Amino acid sequence: MKHSQLVVTVARETPTAEAVGIPVTSDKAVPAELGVSRSQLTAAGFEGKVGQTLVVPSSGKATLIAVGVGEGNSATAHDLRNAAAALARAASKHASLSTTLAGVGRDDRAEVAQAVTEGLILATHRYAALKSDKSFASKLKSAVLVVEAKALGAAANGSRRGSVIGEAVCMARDFANMPPAHLTARMFADRAQLVASESGLKVEVFDKDKLLAMGCGGIIGVNRGSVNPPRMVKLSYRPTKSALKGKSAGKGGTAGKGKKSSLPHLIMVGKGVMYDSGGISLKPSNPSHAMMKADMSGAAAVLSAMSTLKALGCKNQVTAYLMCTDNLPSGSAMAMGDVLTMRNKKTVEIHNTDAEGRLILADGLSLAAEQEPDAIVDIATLTGSCAAALGPKMSGVMGNNARFINQVKEASKAVDEDVWELPLERSYRRMLDSYIADMKNVGGGEAGAITAALFLDEFTGGHPWAHLDIAGPMWSDADAGWLQRGATAHGTRLLVNLAENFRRR
Repeated sequence: MKHSQLVVTVARETPTAEAVGIPVTSDKAVPAELGVSRSQLTAAGFEGKVGQTLVVPSSGKATLIAVGVGEGNSATAHDLRNAAAALARAASKHASLSTTLAGVGRDDRAEVAQAVTEGLILATHRYAALKSDKSFASKLKSAVLVVEAKALGAAANGSRRGSVIGEAVCMARDFANMPPAHLTARMFADRAQLVASESGLKVEVFDKDKLLAMGCGGIIGVNRGSVNPPRMVKLSYRPTKSALKGKSAGKGGTAGKGKKSSLPHLIMVGKGVMYDSGGISLKPSNPSHAMMKADMSGAAAVLSAMSTLKALGCKNQVTAYLMCTDNLPSGSAMAMGDVLTMRNKKTVEIHNTDAEGRLILADGLSLAAEQEPDAIVDIATLTGSCAAALGPKMSGVMGNNARFINQVKEASKAVDEDVWELPLERSYRRMLDSYIADMKNVGGGEAGAITAALFLDEFTGGHPWAHLDIAGPMWSDADAGWLQRGATAHGTRLLVNLAENFRRR
């Protein structure tokens, strides 16, 4: 099933289209084809700032749209992603668009074309499956990026990457926007199997009985209040020989326990709480908690990122665990004071059933650590504390290895998904001490994001690890740049970049 509606291609000549997007700088001459002067644009309130748009009256058949790109050729790929998103919204009443945006800016043509393609695709995406009146949705179905002949190959490659990644982000958004009854853990696992078959991934699905047999007490405990059984999905990607061309792959196949693969091996673990009521520690009833259907955004980001790796020719070995369950109250639900035994045999006393994400991640991290990977990254809508500290624009990153955290930061900067490092303050570990178990699942009212990360660190086996808390940027209340209202799929593009560029320490 395709999740994005827009098809983007690259050409050297301007095709016939219903709308034409014309880049305009804030300081240089206005392109003659726009047919207006700088003073006329200024009078209309258009200054050429990044992301500004203005529909210009034209005697021709095509609608002309001025799109601002800032000063001269200083626009970055990040700027042009947002400019493309604004252009897509301005052209939303038209079925076809052409633009020379991919020929602007200081970055290389492949990078720019990728960014423009992503901006166009992500701004036209809407979750409209349950709307009877779909008139609000964009009508834009095709876009052509017009570039010079010498840049055609690079731009085509970049646009193809942008289309693959844009589709993945739209997929993650759709999953996170789906109502709880439309996407249970079992349904999500079924979808993951389809995605895996289409993406060249190996997939294994673990049901409740298997999870019990494996000693995954965290996910079993959280699931106790739900009538929908849990699922854990394991996805495995190993590059083909063609993907490894030009890179020494060494000898041997997939590494066994305790053995290093010939390829760098990254493991991703995603929180997949399909709906979070808080369990017995019931969340207050206010409209904002309707977005708790998006508490599986971490798992959605991991699945969607994994779906791109074969198409993008990723040269690293990547494994993923999607930890999926509801967190609901009932007569059988996990209670405060209960003690759970995790996959790695550590015991956890429950002091807050709404701190459930770390419990299911603990099992996934334990399984990841058993594979002796080169690094582990987990991604989760984990704490309100992180959202309160960093707001809706960035996620928190914490971990036990500076070099690996720096790789996460590099990926963040490359894709314009901001992260901010918080300290893994070891002295706070005592806040998790329990007098009857190895630890509690919460550390008190202070430093909630940090104590949550310290909890997770207990299950990493000392392997290089980074934790992404995306509770703040998981949701957008309005369209902004390449973001659309609703679930954002934040972290999807970051994980794709991290997987492709991952390096052993």
